[in-house]
Amino acid sequence: MSITLFLAATQIDPWTWFFLVLAVGMALSFEFVNGFHDTANAVATVIYTNTLNPVPAVVWSGIWNLIGVLTASGAVAFGIIALLPVELVLNIGSVAGFAMVFSLLASAIIWNVGTWWVGLPASSSHTLIGSIMGVGLANAMMSPLHSVTTGVNWAKAQEVGLSLLISPVVGFVCAGGLLLISKLLIKNEALYRSPEGKTPPPLWIRGVLMVTCTGVSFAHGSNDGQKGMGLIMLILVGILPGMYALKMDATQPELQQVVEAADVLNGVFAEQSEGNLPDEKNATVILSDYIKADGQLTTTTYGALDAICTDLITRLKDVQSFENVPQEDRGQIRSDLFLLQKALKKLEGESILDRPEISEASQTLQQGGKKLTDHIPTWVKVSVALALGLGTMIGWKRIVVTVGEKIGKTHLTYAQGAAAELTAMSTILVADHMGLPVSTTHVLSSGIAGTMAANRSGLQKDTLRNILLAWVLTLPVCIFMGAMLFAFAVNAISLLGLK
Repeated sequence: MSITLFLAATQIDPWTWFFLVLAVGMALSFEFVNGFHDTANAVATVIYTNTLNPVPAVVWSGIWNLIGVLTASGAVAFGIIALLPVELVLNIGSVAGFAMVFSLLASAIIWNVGTWWVGLPASSSHTLIGSIMGVGLANAMMSPLHSVTTGVNWAKAQEVGLSLLISPVVGFVCAGGLLLISKLLIKNEALYRSPEGKTPPPLWIRGVLMVTCTGVSFAHGSNDGQKGMGLIMLILVGILPGMYALKMDATQPELQQVVEAADVLNGVFAEQSEGNLPDEKNATVILSDYIKADGQLTTTTYGALDAICTDLITRLKDVQSFENVPQEDRGQIRSDLFLLQKALKKLEGESILDRPEISEASQTLQQGGKKLTDHIPTWVKVSVALALGLGTMIGWKRIVVTVGEKIGKTHLTYAQGAAAELTAMSTILVADHMGLPVSTTHVLSSGIAGTMAANRSGLQKDTLRNILLAWVLTLPVCIFMGAMLFAFAVNAISLLGLK
C-alpha cells in the first residue's frame, strides 16, 4: 500500500501524521536523554570499580533495562498521565493536546541535557512531573472556564511528590545502614577497598557488583521506562484511537463483565438523577468537571453517569471483540471508561455505594475498565528500552565520574557501591509495585552519600550543594518552561490552521 493510500485509509491528513511522528520521536528522545542520567547510575559502580569495561557494562545494563520495560505493569505509566488535566487527556488530538505533548517533552529534554552537561545527577522524574504541572497550570490560566486549582490533579501530585521526597531519604539511611551491617557480618577487607588503577576486584566482589548492577538496571527499566511509554500511548490514543484506544485482544467475557457492571450501576444512577438526564455530549462535560478537585456531586452528576453508562452498554452489548466495534467508536468507548473509572473512584465513600452489590459492580467496572484501556504494545516497550540503552552508551561517563569520585571525599569502595545499588534496586521495585515514579538518580546518589557518611569518609560539600540545587530548582524551572512553551505552542499550532 502506498503512503497516499495509507493516509487515506486512516483518514488522517499529512500534517497530523507529521506531528504524530514528531511527538513520538520527542518522547523517545526524552528516554534517550533519560539514559544519560538514570541508566548511567546503574552502570556507574561496575565501570568505576573495573568490574566491567564500559561497552559490555552498558550492553548488559541495556539488556536488563529492556527486560524491566517488557515486564512492567504499566501502573507508573498511567500514574504519570493521571497528573494531566482531564480535558487534555480526553482531547489529546486537539491543538491544546498537541501543544501539551510538545511543550512538556521539550521542557523535560532541555533541563535534562543541561544538567547532564555539567555532570549533575538530576532527576528525570522531577523534570517530567514539573513540565506536566506547568502545562496544566498554563492550560487553566489560558481558559476562562478553569482555575489554577483544577489545572493539575493535586491529589495525585501530592502522592507523587511524597514518593520523590521520601525516596532519597530512604536511600541515604538504608544504604548507610546496609554498609554498617556488612562491616559487622563480612570481615574480608578486600570488600572495603577502593579501586586501584585498572585492576579489577576479586571475582566474588565482581559477582556481587554484577548482581546489584543487574538489579538496578531491571528496576530502572520497570519504573523509569514507563514514563516514556505512558506519553507515547497518550499520543497514539489521541491521534490513532481506532488502533490504540483500546486493548484490541480483550476477550468477550472481559467486555461483557464491564457491560454487566455498567448495567447494574445504570439503574441506580437513574434513580439518583431525579430526572436530570443530559445528553451524551453534555454528560462528558459534566463528568469532566466532577472528577476535578473542586467538582461537586449533584443530581445532574448522577444523570451524566447514567448517560455514560447507557452509551457504554449500547456500544459494547453483545460485542464479541473490539474488532467488531467501528473504529470511529473506539475513542468514545475509551473516554466513557476513563470518565466512569475516575467518577466511581471519587464516589467511593458516598452512601450510594454502601450496598454490597453496587460496591462490587463499581469495583468491577473500575478494574475491568483499566484492563481494557491501560495497555502498552510490545513495540512501544522495545522502542523505549532501546532509547534508554542508546542514551546510556552516549552519556554514561559524566555521571559515572560524579558518582564514583565527587560525592565523598574518598573514592567509592566496592562495599559502598554494592550497598547503594542494592538499596536503589529495592526502593525502585517497591515504588514500581505501588505505581509511583521515583528517581533512580536521587535514590542512588543519596545512597552513595549515605555510605560515605556511615564510613566517615566525609562528603564533598560542593557536589552535594550542586545536586541539592538541581533537586530544588528542577520543579520550578520545569513548571515555568512547560507553561511558557505550552502557551507558545498553542498559538503556533493554531496559526497552522489545525483544530
